[in-house]
Amino acid sequence: MTKKTTSLFIFILLLAGAAFYGGFYYGQSQVPAIYGVEGLGNKTLGQPDDADFSLFWDAWKTVQEKYVDRSKLNKKEMVYGAIEGMVKSLKDPYTVFFKPVESKQFLDDVSGSFSGIGAEIGIRKDILTVISPLENSPAQQAGLRAGDRILKINDDVTADMTVNQAVNLIRGPKDSVVKLTISRPSNDEVKEINITRGDIKIPTIKWELKEGKIAYIQLFNFGQTAPSEFRNKILEVLRGSADRIILDLRNNPGGYLEVSQDIAGWFMEPGSVVAIEDFGNGAEDKEYRASGNGVLKNIPMVVLINEGSASASEILAGALRDNRKVKLIGAKSFGKGSVQELSNLREGTSLKVTIAKWLTPSGKSINGEGLEPDIKVEITKEDIEGEKDPQLERSVQEVLKL
Repeated sequence: MTKKTTSLFIFILLLAGAAFYGGFYYGQSQVPAIYGVEGLGNKTLGQPDDADFSLFWDAWKTVQEKYVDRSKLNKKEMVYGAIEGMVKSLKDPYTVFFKPVESKQFLDDVSGSFSGIGAEIGIRKDILTVISPLENSPAQQAGLRAGDRILKINDDVTADMTVNQAVNLIRGPKDSVVKLTISRPSNDEVKEINITRGDIKIPTIKWELKEGKIAYIQLFNFGQTAPSEFRNKILEVLRGSADRIILDLRNNPGGYLEVSQDIAGWFMEPGSVVAIEDFGNGAEDKEYRASGNGVLKNIPMVVLINEGSASASEILAGALRDNRKVKLIGAKSFGKGSVQELSNLREGTSLKVTIAKWLTPSGKSINGEGLEPDIKVEITKEDIEGEKDPQLERSVQEVLKL
């Protein structure tokens, strides 16, 4: 049983073939692929003592004996369907059963780089929702926005569709087109958006000087290269005239926990709690602490968040508010605060199951709740069309007061 670095990417990142799944431990457990469907009732395979499967077998037997097209029955698919039903009963969009092909896609996607539309999606209030289009991606260029609800993918209605099913429909070769029918909660607008899949280059960080003394830093993800790129940009900042910081985490889907710890270490006292992992069921919590030298810990700052700020972004924003009372400005964050473990099962299948939840240093749960900004600033359709950013404008006003 091995653990791989904890990834906090939001549930799915659509880079055509790519799917970076949020907050999971990879390869936690293996089940020998030596038993088929026939072994399901065998006690040695771990059938629990506190569960009665007689009802399941009654239904199974009835189908086997009475279904009109018995010759077409596929026992393996029936078992997969039963497992999917069990998982669906948990009402947790991040706990997912993968059939062999889906399991292979998942593993390939997590380790690769791909072309596609460049948008993150997830389930919010039982609706397939755009978490965020990536910077300069085909999705962003086509007009997709954070918070858009996906009603149809091409001609397929998304009601009751899992994220994995949606991803399989949105996948496609470079230069092909996928049509998304979306509704926009801000004005109840329903529209079709055609997106041409293409190569995606995900930026990590960029910064500029505002008002002669504000370092405006945009952090787009917490990927593997973020620590070194962040360090290089911060050294540029320190060599300049900036004496305060705006950290923009809007539309940042997250990344690796270790990266959030590393970056938190620039802004916080070394050893400060960044996040708490709550395993529930009476298990002991685990604390994650800031690493680094706290070079920026005394520099005044504010943080920008919105509906596309998720997972590691929420962890860093929450840690800065709890430890330094940094003001959060913008809109409520997404609320992805759970950890998944990926278990490889028999016959090439796998199960990604939620095993823990993230808490801020003060003990606030992020999962399903998100972070409420200290100063709420809406961006209207008119703002977008006029290329205005009232959230950034307000953050400039606030940081100048510090």
